[in-house]
Amino acid sequence: MSLPNLSVAPPSGQLSAETCLQIYDLMLRARILEERLISMYKQGDGYFWIGGPGEEAFNVPLGLLANKGAGVDHDYLHLHYRSSATLLAMGAHPIDSLRQMRNVATDPYSKGRNFAGHYSKREWNIVPVTSPIEIQYSIAIGTARAQRKGTGAKGISIVQGGDAGTAEGDFATALVWSSRKGNELPLLMIVTNNRYGISTSFQGQHGYDQIADRGKAFGMPTAVVDGNDPEASYAALQTALHYVRTEKKPYLLEAMVSRLRGHSSASGANIVKGELDCLEKFESTLEARKLIDRGEIERRRAAITAELLDASKQIRDEPPPSPDSIWEHVFSAKNLVGGER
Repeated sequence: MSLPNLSVAPPSGQLSAETCLQIYDLMLRARILEERLISMYKQGDGYFWIGGPGEEAFNVPLGLLANKGAGVDHDYLHLHYRSSATLLAMGAHPIDSLRQMRNVATDPYSKGRNFAGHYSKREWNIVPVTSPIEIQYSIAIGTARAQRKGTGAKGISIVQGGDAGTAEGDFATALVWSSRKGNELPLLMIVTNNRYGISTSFQGQHGYDQIADRGKAFGMPTAVVDGNDPEASYAALQTALHYVRTEKKPYLLEAMVSRLRGHSSASGANIVKGELDCLEKFESTLEARKLIDRGEIERRRAAITAELLDASKQIRDEPPPSPDSIWEHVFSAKNLVGGER
């Protein structure tokens, strides 16, 4: 079977009006969530911010197209800390991101014990986000091996990281272990490339123009998509997901996205000038198609902003985790030496 040579993902057709408005609402909600998290950090209501404003046009379609559920018959998602829009598209409530930012015991992802943006949800196969950069690529090998052709599993593994982290050995490990002849893994490898690694630009750090080119040496199909276009992203993800689901082999997809803020609150979370804003671009598209007008855009923004402001006030009185809960969700009780803790 010849491999598709996709240096650029195939152009998308227009999605239905209903799907476009669904994507837009989720993109807007994800953006306002990030703005609220940044405000909480600056006001002392949260401890740290790290997120992905500017990546909503790609991350929302990813969340909508993932096969959500528990176990090998559903997709495992190995995400990173810029994936809040994917969580919202899968059905997560934005107040839970605020709870993790504030480290309160009601945080459903880590009970107030983990870093902001470190999501995990067993019932949706969302594997815990980790702080060490890009190790999710090597972790994803494990779930993909459990879903290998011959096991009868219907799900695939999806792993996502940023462009700078592809310099880590874990990314290369995933390329090698997912593409071995006769032992290929059903793994969709995604790189969201905003051309920055914390404070280091892409230029001069990589020996190639596109990270997706690295997959060609391993015989896997690759594609590059405009991650600022939600319809192009939706189409590219459909193509990639269909290939991995039917062929049970790896695929490398690179999405070119924008970084609208500093990498994290450590760098000030300040606005980055000169970057294309995918939300503003999609609003213009929807206005041109007469699917929405400026008045409705402003009404939606005001309503979501008020909703999340109320949510941030609500969690101010929610308690932090108690000291005696420190050992919960750390070890598996049945694997502890000497019995349960």
